[in-house]
Order: sequence, then structure tokens, then C-alpha cells
Amino acid sequence: MIGQIGQFFSEAFAVLYGNRIRSLLTILGLIIGVAAVIAIQILGHGMSGAVGGILGSLNDKSFFLFPNARQSDVTKSFIKIRDIEAVKLAVPNILSAVPAGSVQRRISVGHAHARLALSADSDVTFAAVPLIYGRNISKDDVATSAHVAVINDNAYHRLFPAGGDPTGTSIRVAERRFVVIGVQGKPTQGIIPVSFGGDVLIPYTTYEHEYLRSRPLFAARFVVADATRMADTESAVLDYFRKSKGGRVDYQTFDRKSFATSVDGIFGVLTLIVALIGAISLLVAGIGIMNIMLVSVTERTREIGVRKAIGATNFQVLAQFFVEALLLSLIGCGIGLAIGLTAGWAVNRFALVAISGIVAPIPWLQSVAIAVGFATLVTLLFGTYPAFRASRLDPIEALRYE
Repeated sequence: MIGQIGQFFSEAFAVLYGNRIRSLLTILGLIIGVAAVIAIQILGHGMSGAVGGILGSLNDKSFFLFPNARQSDVTKSFIKIRDIEAVKLAVPNILSAVPAGSVQRRISVGHAHARLALSADSDVTFAAVPLIYGRNISKDDVATSAHVAVINDNAYHRLFPAGGDPTGTSIRVAERRFVVIGVQGKPTQGIIPVSFGGDVLIPYTTYEHEYLRSRPLFAARFVVADATRMADTESAVLDYFRKSKGGRVDYQTFDRKSFATSVDGIFGVLTLIVALIGAISLLVAGIGIMNIMLVSVTERTREIGVRKAIGATNFQVLAQFFVEALLLSLIGCGIGLAIGLTAGWAVNRFALVAISGIVAPIPWLQSVAIAVGFATLVTLLFGTYPAFRASRLDPIEALRYE
């Protein structure tokens, strides 16, 4: 039985190779459909990884609040420091609320100096970046408005080019001095260095006293205790600010999970569109395969008659033509699989990874399953009828066919 199946495949390959141009044109739609669907699947995984890389320094338990820029007078919705202090007490799930934004200052350490961004932080840190030296800001630092600072990787290399542990060292910011208490490690990122904090983080009470001085804020940052209640907490904060401003202003929030969900939704729509394109290509390719098989049956009518005359059964004839349709589908899906994997990998490797710094795994099993599923579907839907028709030919009539 195995030998007979091997013979069927050998004969089918010889027939298809003898008409290779016609066979290639027949499966072109199948190649395009499979390649498009697989490529978009890979890009979807790659984009999810890219979002994770771009937002890698953003804490999963944190979110931004900022005025809606499309409202008539955005200045009415500017935030005061007392507003974020009040909402922290009003909404139970909030652990930390600090001003968002930064100020640019010239910072010096000995002979090294650089223009860097200072921003506010609290004892519940906003950034999800581990420390390589020292500690984070503490409650006591916040309570006493201490002149201490946690610096990021950029500030560390620009202010301390010789390396080493800089904790305990004073840095000069204009006429003020801050003691370095911690150094953040380098976040995973690509050519888009997205940062949700400044280069130098100081207690938000110090930031307020030294740099805000009762001036309005454009945005605020929040850290929640329970990430599963993030949506409810954001809604509560939005309601609080709208009511506190008399309901005449509008605000928006931004968090890592909602942004990633939005990106996944966009790629879900793209996947659906490409799937429809793949379905159309599948239909076109299936009709082409059915057509070429019917033509093959017509061209080989006398051959079928001779086979039956020397003892071939209906099943053997059916199997022969069914294997030819299967081989066409496998070749088309195999080429489409290779093109889709190559295109998706290339875009992921040379574009998304470069942007985000994150290498997302390629869904090999899912891609192979799509290709095999397409091949099976095309063979069953469009290869069965020509094979059945060939098996039902009358051998006498077939031998008389010219």
C-alpha cells in the first residue's frame, strides 16, 4: 500500500513537472493568500513585542491623566498640584500621584556636565526599570522634600563617564545640589528611546517646591495598588476631575494595557482583512486547481481508459488524480509558507526589532497549521470532483476518445 502511494506521488510529480508553467500559474493565488495571512500573523506578534519594548519602562500599574487637546479651551483643564493630592485621597486604589512632565537643566559633577531632564517621582516608583546601584526614593525623602536624586542610564553615563558606584555623590543643578541615591539600569529599547520619566528623578515634593511653585500642570501620573481595577480607577479619576472643574472640561487617560489592547485591535482588523484577501485567493486558487485537473482529466482520457483496461480500479484512478490535486496544493502552500515566513521575519527583524529592541518569537506552529489547513481545504473542496469524475469514466468510451 505504501509503495502504491509512493508511486501515485511519483507519477503526479512527473505530470506536474511536465506542465510546470501551467502548474505554477494555477497555484499563484494560493501562494499569495497563504503568504499574506502568515506574514500578517507574524507581524501581529512582532507588533505586540514592539509595543512591549517601546512601553518597557512604563509600570503596568501606572497611568497618565491629561486634558483632551480637542476641547475648546484646554487651559481650563490644566491641573494643580493640590488636585492630584486631593484625588489621591478621594480614590482608594491610588498609591501615588505625582506631576507629569520635566524641566531641562544643566547638571554638573566635577568636570562633567550635561543638559538633562528633571522630573518628579515618589516612594512608589513610576518606572519599571531595575536599579544597578543604590535605592529608590523613600517616604522620608518625600516627607522632608529631600534633595536626593535617582538618575537613569543616560544621566549616569554622561555625568559619570568613568563608571563605578556614584551613590553619595553630589550633583549640581544650577545653584542647588542633590545627592545621588540610586542609578537605574538601561531599559530594553530600540531606535525609539521612549522614556516616561526624566533623566534625574527627585521627590515630587522637592520638585513642586523648587520648580513648580504653584504653576499649573499639563498632566499627572498615577500608580495604583490593584492593576485588575485599573479601568475602574481611571474612570473614578476622570469623574473626579470633571466634577471638580464644574463639568466643563474633558480629560483622557493612558496606560500600557489599554494602548497594547488598541494596537492588538488594529492588527486584529488587519488580520481579518488579510484573511478575507486570503479567502479570495484561496477561492481563485481552488477554482484554478479544479480547472487544471478537469483539463488534465480530458487530456488523459485515453490514458485512463488504458489503465482501466489493464485492471486499474476506480479507487486507484481517483487516488491518482486526488494526489495530483494534493501535490499542487502542498506545493502552493509550501511556497506561500516560505514567502510569508521570510517577509514577516524580515520586517520583524529589521524594522520592529530595531524600533523597540524586543525580539518577538515567530509563531512557527501557527504558520505551519495555516499552510496545512489551506492545502487540506483546497484539496478536499476543489480536487475531489475532478478525481471522482476521472474514476467514473467508462473504459470503452475512454479508449475511443480522440
